[in-house]
Amino acid sequence: MRELNKIMSMIFPVILCGGVGSRLWPLSRKSLPKQFASIIGDQSLFHQAVSRTDRDVFAKPIIITSEDHRFLAQKQLRELGIDGSIILEPNGKNTAPAVFAAALHASRDQADALVLVMPSDHHIPDNDAFSQMVATGTIAAQDGAIVTFGVTPDRPETGYGYIETDMVGENPCRPVAAFHEKPDLAKAEAMLAAGNYLWNAGIFLFRADVMLALAAKFQPKMLASVHTSLDAAIEDHNFWHLDAEAWDAITPDSIDYAIMEKAEHIACVAFQGRWSDLGDWRAVVGEFDADADGNLVVGESSALDCNNSVLWSDAEGVHLVGLGLDNIIAVATDDAVMIAHADKSQDVRKIVTHLEDKGVSQATQHIKDYRPWGWFESLANMPGYQVKRLHVYPGATLSLQSHEHRSEHWVVVDGTATIQIEDDIKSVASNESVYIHVGQKHRLANDTEAPLTVIEVQTGSYLGEDDIIRYEDMYNR
Repeated sequence: MRELNKIMSMIFPVILCGGVGSRLWPLSRKSLPKQFASIIGDQSLFHQAVSRTDRDVFAKPIIITSEDHRFLAQKQLRELGIDGSIILEPNGKNTAPAVFAAALHASRDQADALVLVMPSDHHIPDNDAFSQMVATGTIAAQDGAIVTFGVTPDRPETGYGYIETDMVGENPCRPVAAFHEKPDLAKAEAMLAAGNYLWNAGIFLFRADVMLALAAKFQPKMLASVHTSLDAAIEDHNFWHLDAEAWDAITPDSIDYAIMEKAEHIACVAFQGRWSDLGDWRAVVGEFDADADGNLVVGESSALDCNNSVLWSDAEGVHLVGLGLDNIIAVATDDAVMIAHADKSQDVRKIVTHLEDKGVSQATQHIKDYRPWGWFESLANMPGYQVKRLHVYPGATLSLQSHEHRSEHWVVVDGTATIQIEDDIKSVASNESVYIHVGQKHRLANDTEAPLTVIEVQTGSYLGEDDIIRYEDMYNR
């Protein structure tokens, strides 16, 4: 057991954060995808995924995410008191290039390092069961197998891929016979009855050198581009910015198609605990207890004479009420409301595509815009002026900047701000304000241990976010 714990402490967890989760719109959007949102419980799914890789059991995590989400990942890691490497993709290329980059990164510490690849947006409430599942596969992985993890199905699910295993003896780590795409209902029922099929959880354990050898055999061009991109990466405060030119040459592909369906030595461990990929609203609803009428009521919501419906309000001060609904999903946020038949939960991404085609900002942008220093939200946006609420984290500082087309009024409503205008620096308390002329260099900082809230009123001929000249920035933007 002691030897097993030693092996586990050498496993590098790789957490993939590339998805957008568009089927969970309007809660999940490109600017704040589901893995960074608190959908189940107070912690985000990313928080939960990182916590699964306990520091007493695993090595420091490797996070794969986009440039757009780097500060969200960094902030949430710090909230857990965890230090890790964050590899930043210039753009999404599916899972295979991300896995190759992680294997190369881990192999720099140890050529035959064990690497555990896992999604950031799944719900696995039992961390001990997860660790036990990984422990079951470590010996096979050390011996050179690619170990995948499957979930024992409890229903004929058509929304997941399946792993077909060989029923050989009592070994909990069994050979994989084949991978299967999402089946129709009849095939899913047959798979459930057969007893040797598992849902593909998208979690893999392997030695870095084994994965890289398979990549060299089956995907040499992709591996070469990933290698070049990682070698040319710019390291910055635990961020690894992959080289965009080499990365752009990569043809997107999943690790399933690129490697798993071609490799021979594949083993599978069955996971017996609770698991959900939270792939759509029906999956999310399945993680909660419904009322006597089958309704799920979340936030400021009420259901009257409703059956098997979801009333979910994430909007501050907005009460969502359903009357006489049957099999309906209604979700309200501060800037968007979605009402859909539950049978259409797999098609919610069509809404996102439709709104994008219409140029509707809510398709991809949350009302809150998260930055490394905190967040802001627009309270009013009219021709000639805009009103924002700024929330600045304790110890955070905005860049020293100026604007060519707008002036700004800052009113401190909670906390104490340190404000620089040109060469003048002063402390501004709650209920005090400052005025910043067009073209003046200025900076806002929170030097206290409490959050800072500022109301910003912008006036001018152009109020776009790209009207900014940065002179100094602690976040190297």
